[in-house]
Amino acid sequence: MMEIKIILTMIFSYLLGSLPSAVIVSRLARGVDIRELGDGNMGARNTFRNLGFWPGLAVALADGSKGALSVLIARWLGFTPFWQASAGVLALIGHDYPIYVKFRGGQGLATIMGIFLALFPNQTALGLVVYGTIYMITRLSDLSAGIGCGLIFVMLVLQRNWTFAVFIALVFITIPIRKIILDHQQAARKCAEEELENTKRATP
Repeated sequence: MMEIKIILTMIFSYLLGSLPSAVIVSRLARGVDIRELGDGNMGARNTFRNLGFWPGLAVALADGSKGALSVLIARWLGFTPFWQASAGVLALIGHDYPIYVKFRGGQGLATIMGIFLALFPNQTALGLVVYGTIYMITRLSDLSAGIGCGLIFVMLVLQRNWTFAVFIALVFITIPIRKIILDHQQAARKCAEEELENTKRATP
């Protein structure tokens, strides 16, 4: 019975993570598709840059909620910390590769923060303060996120919370890999658009 619960929860977490928050908000707020703006990323950062503060905040909160809710549902069902974290990972995979919009998602920073807040809230809250402070100074999101996540990892290690320390280390390691994949997808999309435009121009 528990095995069925776990399987269904993992599937639900992926489907929840797949909800295209940025697409929904951009269409409701401005009548546009965020995937056609900026770098084409379906995430909070691209929304902030191209649609403004309030749409960006709405996307960030929605994406974070997807990760947090997946973890909290798993906890409510009585799952171990491992399976709670796994539910969060499935939500993150859903956000990055959403089934509803042809598996073209975002980088998942807000979703990761939602997962972390649900799993280890105190450490994550401090990490977010550090992230916000460094970002206000440098305006470099990746650098700020790296330092914030690094601080969370150090605190978990000092507290000997090895399960979550390993979890955050694995998530942190996959960030550049996921970014490379996303950049490749964006480059391929732009190349296809340019080829289509060139074909149209060449057609008499």
